[in-house]
Amino acid sequence: MPQRAAAYLTPYVRARGRKMRGARALLWMGRRDQVVRFEALVRNCPLEGLHVLDVGCGPADLLGYLRKRAISPAHYTGLEAQPWLVRAARRRRYPRCSIVTGDFVRRPETMSVGADVVIFSGSLNLLSSRQFYRSLREAWAATGRWLAFNFLCSPELSDAPWLTWHRRASVRAFARELGADVHLDDGYEPGDCTAVLRKRSR
Repeated sequence: MPQRAAAYLTPYVRARGRKMRGARALLWMGRRDQVVRFEALVRNCPLEGLHVLDVGCGPADLLGYLRKRAISPAHYTGLEAQPWLVRAARRRRYPRCSIVTGDFVRRPETMSVGADVVIFSGSLNLLSSRQFYRSLREAWAATGRWLAFNFLCSPELSDAPWLTWHRRASVRAFARELGADVHLDDGYEPGDCTAVLRKRSR
């Protein structure tokens, strides 16, 4: 008997059932909402020549965006829980790319792939506060150098019942607890923030 989708995946399953396509199937209002977040990640975190893990990668849109910008990771690993999105990502047949099936909330060990950079783009927004911070802590343990993610930072964009927002100050304090150098960028979209955490040299 198939395992029932976790609550944080249910909105994606419903969008799929309504035959939504493209960015809307990933719960973005449109392609622009996805791209401005990719731009913020690229602006604030080095990716060229590094092993990048894209957690909740969907159809590997981030890698497509990087290729258009002539940014070449040494390797891209996409981690995705939903089989139909795994299939869509694999159909693109990008070079130096591995697509892995796994639910990073239920199985955080799936993030341990030896990546230099771990990225979440949109994939944290449907988690509870407890799941949000636990997933970030696991991702911090899994990354070699950088952890970069966007999150809803005010109620402005979190009007749907399945979305959760977090205060910038709380995220910054959490990052400092981890011992990270942290940079926050909230200048690209009201209500959204990108955090980049760097591991300090020992």
